[in-house]
Amino acid sequence: MSKNAKIAAGGVAAGIILLIWLPWWAALLIVLGVPAAAYMTLDPGQRRRLRRVSRKEIGH
Repeated sequence: MSKNAKIAAGGVAAGIILLIWLPWWAALLIVLGVPAAAYMTLDPGQRRRLRRVSRKEIGH
């Protein structure tokens, strides 16, 4: 299993666990908010590098 597949599987498992314990809107807020907060902590150079790599992966 690739690294990205492991991360995706962990995210799905965490989302299911959160949905059991929390209302759906709170779980959604956490699932979307954590990656957004992590992105905001990057400095501008790291954000540019991340966007450039993401574009290369989708073939642009």
